[in-house]
Amino acid sequence: MASESLQQRRDRALGSGAELFYDTPLEIVRGEGVYLYDRDGRRYVDMYNNVPCVGHANPAVVRAMAEQQATVNTHSRYLHEGIVSFAERLIDLNHDGIESVVFSCSGTEAVEVAIQIARLVTGKRGLVCTDATYHGNSELVASLTNVGCAPNQTGEIRGFPFPELYRPLQQGLSEEALCEAYLARVASAIESLKKEGAGFATLILCSIFANEGLPDIPAGFMARVTDLVHQEGGLVIADEVQSGYGRTGRWWGYEKTRFRPDIVVTGKPMGNGLPLGATAAKKAWVDAFRAEKDYFNTCAATPLQAAVGMAVLDEIERLDLLKNAASVGDRLTKELSSRMDRYDAIGDVRGSGLFLGVELIEDGEGKRPDAQAAVTLSDRLKDKGFLVSYSGKYENVLKIRPPLVFSQQNADDFLVAFDACMDEM
Repeated sequence: MASESLQQRRDRALGSGAELFYDTPLEIVRGEGVYLYDRDGRRYVDMYNNVPCVGHANPAVVRAMAEQQATVNTHSRYLHEGIVSFAERLIDLNHDGIESVVFSCSGTEAVEVAIQIARLVTGKRGLVCTDATYHGNSELVASLTNVGCAPNQTGEIRGFPFPELYRPLQQGLSEEALCEAYLARVASAIESLKKEGAGFATLILCSIFANEGLPDIPAGFMARVTDLVHQEGGLVIADEVQSGYGRTGRWWGYEKTRFRPDIVVTGKPMGNGLPLGATAAKKAWVDAFRAEKDYFNTCAATPLQAAVGMAVLDEIERLDLLKNAASVGDRLTKELSSRMDRYDAIGDVRGSGLFLGVELIEDGEGKRPDAQAAVTLSDRLKDKGFLVSYSGKYENVLKIRPPLVFSQQNADDFLVAFDACMDEM
């Protein structure tokens, strides 16, 4: 066994096929702030992980974790000031229609709870999502992934083409007319659910369409689709696992895209690495959910989660990370956009705070997606010390999503490496 590589041992212990990034996977042994270090001591700028949103090994979060674990940590069936205070603080960060919270341990669980609440409140079963979404890994939540790509959809889930300006649903339309066209597809999905008997319970969306490739969308779409959903008797779930906690330069992605969701889901960045998720909605709806489901999660709503969650919020505010995300992200987006004339392979650049997408194409006029270019560029940037990934419907969008402590100097250094990689390619 001593002669086996770590990857061979991993394949045996975890099962072959457990996902790894890059052609030559990295063995990461340490993190600090925006940096990760491999076993040989090489430093990489982390431009992908939104989990440690206030930085890897953040001292304040580490201290809160250690002190709480050294004091007490148990399940949620005891009174604890910290849990209640954390819930109240999270509620206050949202719009005034958000009144109560159900804690969990992951975004997947939080989405499951949100769907259960929506189905309970509406008395219906049908779900609508985009055709290139991702919301989690359970049997129910995973069934939303790419659902719109299947022909002749049946059952309780419908997909619709995600809204975008770069590859619009129909060429030649004004932005207003394009918005109407996408709304018509949502309405059609809802009508289909009603005709088949499932009825319509909820529309679930990432507030900035992160997995769809961070598209620019027709103006007013989010507010108007929310109105449509309410007219049809449904609720809107905002999946803020990727877009929330300051990622866009505001607390929530729904503030950036200007709509008011009925249910808000959060996850990854809440615990800076400690498993923590939350589903927030009206108190009456959460009360009904608890009465119906008797929901209990041994490791959720614990003193440890509360202590760490509070420390993360404290650090976001202390370090003024919303402002940092907005200023550094906007400048980086502008710098990358300026390179579109220089590199034919760049079809589009989109950004929302410290979440950026660079669309890679084979030709400028046809906009043919170039997934292989995204893979190659990701690997080359890794070799130069910058860790990114790729996403989007065609997996051709370079995905840039660093911890919120990512600095302007980090961005400047990245641009040097980006140019070098593009010139080599």
